Amino acid sequence: MFGYVKPFKPELKIKDYELFKSYYCGLCHSIKKLYGNLPRMSLNYDMTFLSILLEGLEENKEDFTPFKCAIHPFKNRVKIINSSNLDYSAHMNIALAYYKYIDDKEDDNSIKGHIGSILFKSYLKSYYNEYKDLYLDIFYHLKELNKIENSSPKNIDELSHNFNIITGKILSYSVKDEKTKNLMYNLGYNLGKWIYIIDALDDLEKDMKNQKFNGLNVLYNANNIPYDDFRKSILNKVEFLLLSCASTCLDYINMIPLYKNKDLIYNILEFGLMDKTQEILKGVDCNEKSI
Repeated sequence: MFGYVKPFKPELKIKDYELFKSYYCGLCHSIKKLYGNLPRMSLNYDMTFLSILLEGLEENKEDFTPFKCAIHPFKNRVKIINSSNLDYSAHMNIALAYYKYIDDKEDDNSIKGHIGSILFKSYLKSYYNEYKDLYLDIFYHLKELNKIENSSPKNIDELSHNFNIITGKILSYSVKDEKTKNLMYNLGYNLGKWIYIIDALDDLEKDMKNQKFNGLNVLYNANNIPYDDFRKSILNKVEFLLLSCASTCLDYINMIPLYKNKDLIYNILEFGLMDKTQEILKGVDCNEKSI
């Protein structure tokens, strides 16, 4: 996951915006508690959404506490504590950061990828046995994704399939009720497809310039059209794909029983995905960079 899944602030009530920040800060402190200070640099919005969604499945109330943040020393902050869902999201944050560094190392042979993969591998070992089956599943499907990307994929469904599975498994792994677990998996599968496509569009210019793999370029640019012309030629197709994925995510969340965080979850899936879709389609960055 890459940090695209976030709220659309103009449509958020103040209480829900503050609630999102409390989860974001809570996740940051869960990473610190479990892994130390340095891994907090990998904190992202997608894993914050994961904790909000999983917490929404439970009837118990959140446990809030005020604190002072070193990055925002003049603002009073509130964080959520004592949440197993935040701890699980922290573990997944570290795992996905590790696999992202591995990908960067293999794709670019970058110093950042080499250093990051070494550091995060050591972090991953700390709780590896607790989530061994899930980590092995993620690693297997990342290898399968790499195989597909290095073959001749026929369509975006085949290309994104393994990444979609990873997202579905992460969203559903800790859910006990079988029916809800299946719904969460399907929500994650379609959210994964949305993330895969929007990340490919976001990176398209950079990838074409550096002659790196990009799913959209591989699938739809057989004639090697220059970036500007190619991007214009696929925008309608990509917009349709992204909106279809977002719409399907809404269909599944409508079937999932939510006991709390409902307004915030719907804001993210209904308005947040739409806003990010339009932002990337237009090629502009109009959102705030931090909470």
